[in-house]
Amino acid sequence: MPSVTIRDVAKEAGVSTATVSYVLNDSRRVGGETRERVRQAALRLGYRANITARNLQASETRLIGYSWRPTPTEQFNPIVDKFLQSIAEAAARHDYRILAFPSMDVHQELSAYEEMMLIGQVDGFILTNTNFDDERVLALVSNHFPFVSFGRANQDWDFLWIDVDGAAGVLEATRHLVSQGHLRIAFLAWPEKSQTGHYRLQGYLNGMEEAGLAVDTEWIQLAGNFYEESYAATQRLLALPLEHRPSAVIASSDLMALGVLNAAWNGGLEVGRDMAVIGFDDAPIARYMRPALTSLAQPVDKIGDQLVSTLIDELNGQPIGERQVLMQPTLVVRASSATPYSDRS
Repeated sequence: MPSVTIRDVAKEAGVSTATVSYVLNDSRRVGGETRERVRQAALRLGYRANITARNLQASETRLIGYSWRPTPTEQFNPIVDKFLQSIAEAAARHDYRILAFPSMDVHQELSAYEEMMLIGQVDGFILTNTNFDDERVLALVSNHFPFVSFGRANQDWDFLWIDVDGAAGVLEATRHLVSQGHLRIAFLAWPEKSQTGHYRLQGYLNGMEEAGLAVDTEWIQLAGNFYEESYAATQRLLALPLEHRPSAVIASSDLMALGVLNAAWNGGLEVGRDMAVIGFDDAPIARYMRPALTSLAQPVDKIGDQLVSTLIDELNGQPIGERQVLMQPTLVVRASSATPYSDRS
């Protein structure tokens, strides 16, 4: 199939080739309506103006695009740091580089993807933090642009992804707490739109059902991935009547677990004895908390390496062994949940 040229785009948009060049290279001011018409025509035709090919007569940029949501200054997100390091190191081993850029929301990220696809700034993308029917996945699939995702989106969409089995991980955490004698177990869940949060919540519900334990609706507290929200959610749990108050809490992340730990201590409970706490991520700080935090470890290094290798195989037309890979987290038991519990209510 012959490649689409700048002349094809000009004809489709009803403008001159010079105007198309001005828009794609952002080299001269062009009216907003005309600019959008050119961009849409280029997208419809699948036009790719590769910067490296234009300037260096090469056929690829050897750049992989990756966008992330900036972490608020008062918080930490060591998993993002570890993930970025893992994909950068993996890319370098294949003589590729990561072109990382922040996006405040999905619309800003989509706009950046569109621009990069039009001017051929990268060979492919790595996506993270996907949600149900993710717009970014749909846009890249529709444009037949190479990408791989850390996370699922829609079971009917055929695209390359690797994910952590959050449901299996939280199920294991729930089983651990039941084996320690806990019968009233709470869960700090992410908002309903979060696909990752959905799977983790499902693991908790499966574990409680497996153990034959009823779930009090007040034991499931919705909170964002923020310290303050998890602290407040734990305060609500501690305000419940003693006979209904949970003796253990599973949090959807280690950052949230930190809020649980501090709220429990400030509420007069000894964490590890009066209340057990489990997080998710096994961030480096987990072992240094007091008490050390039991957490579900994600194989971030392995995930980053496999994402990059899979994408590069796709770019090079190599066969892909598994197009969808579900990796298992590992429960790392520490002092926050290691002591058997006897009900003192």
